[in-house]
Amino acid sequence: MERNAARRRRRVVAGHTLRSVTWAVLITAFYYLTPLDHGFGVATVVSLVIGLGLFGWLVGWQVAAVTRAEYPRLRAMEALATAVPLFLVLFSATYYLLAGGVPGSFSESLNRTDALYFTVTVFATVGFGDIVPITGVGRVLTTLQMVADLIVVGVIAKVLFGAVQIGVRRRGTPEGGDS
Repeated sequence: MERNAARRRRRVVAGHTLRSVTWAVLITAFYYLTPLDHGFGVATVVSLVIGLGLFGWLVGWQVAAVTRAEYPRLRAMEALATAVPLFLVLFSATYYLLAGGVPGSFSESLNRTDALYFTVTVFATVGFGDIVPITGVGRVLTTLQMVADLIVVGVIAKVLFGAVQIGVRRRGTPEGGDS
């Protein structure tokens, strides 16, 4: 009986891990495959705002799913594996369009990988070195991302942690009894 429980647990962990990796890969692939050739302008900023709104909706939906999940901690991991790449890709696409549409916005031209690298550098708060925003628009967008990063890291992590606690309590399992 204990062997079956361990096998089921491994299967559940593998399923959540596979879904997490799949979502991260799909979101990244979508970023590289989506045609981003319309330049930078009002439509780009509106798209970023709409994307961030969808990101907020996704996080809210994920938090609710975590509270109802059989394995809230694993579901929270899956939520982060979906939300964080989406958040990063939104800013990466915006930086890519800005670099292409307003040359000189960054210290060097950006391809998609460079834009993703810059976005992750800002997100990880490791500072700038090789790529820096030069224009006011680039600096405003980077500042917006920095503020949003604080919200993502601080508030969303706290909300997901709280959702995990609610989910664990709903299941009636001890705090350490679930993954």
